[in-house]
Amino acid sequence: MELARTALIAILAHAADAAPDEACGLLLGSGGRILVARPAANRAPDRARHFEIDPQTLIDAHRAERYGGPQLIGYYHSHPTGLAEPSATDRSQAAHDGRVWAIAADGAVRFWRDGEAGFEELSYTLVEA
Repeated sequence: MELARTALIAILAHAADAAPDEACGLLLGSGGRILVARPAANRAPDRARHFEIDPQTLIDAHRAERYGGPQLIGYYHSHPTGLAEPSATDRSQAAHDGRVWAIAADGAVRFWRDGEAGFEELSYTLVEA
């Protein structure tokens, strides 16, 4: 997978700014290339421990994709007091739809594919977009 350096920087900045709450947002791009990390409002009732991407942000991204905009490749969120890996809550709420999840924690971001058998860690190459 290829990741724009600006997207990685955006995820880390959003995670730092949102702390102690969880940050969340969308991963947009084309094919196996993530070009943009778009922040979204976290609508979870307990934002310090959970995330729920603003539904309107998701609807807008799907609509834009239908009309030739960037592809919704996946999602990102942060674990302000946890690890950069899927939590038990993440695993229980995953759709197993093949989307990419980026999880930021402690100044690092790791990427995971949410497949039918669960989460599989992905490697990535940073690119200039």
